[in-house]
Amino acid sequence: MATSIPMEYYLVLSVILFAIGVVGVISRKNIIIVLMSLELCLNAVNINFVTFSSYLGDMTGRIFAIFTMAVAAAEVAVGLAIAVNLFKVKKSVIVEDANTMKG
Repeated sequence: MATSIPMEYYLVLSVILFAIGVVGVISRKNIIIVLMSLELCLNAVNINFVTFSSYLGDMTGRIFAIFTMAVAAAEVAVGLAIAVNLFKVKKSVIVEDANTMKG
């Protein structure tokens, strides 16, 4: 019989990833780093969804994880488009420079 990994390990991993993502969003100025940090936060949420789905024997968490991945893909596409536009206009990808792009 194979031993399974306790649920607490997955939850601790998720908390660590989410904390790293939040620190990255708050402390970084580069828009690409901020987007990657947001992805870390979303992946931490996906780990929680899949963990609870697996331990409860329900497919709902896995379905939510797939929807979250779709939202993350859309977020990356929009974020990179904004970053490219910011670089074209300001020759910089610093978050504070995006504030001056208001129309």
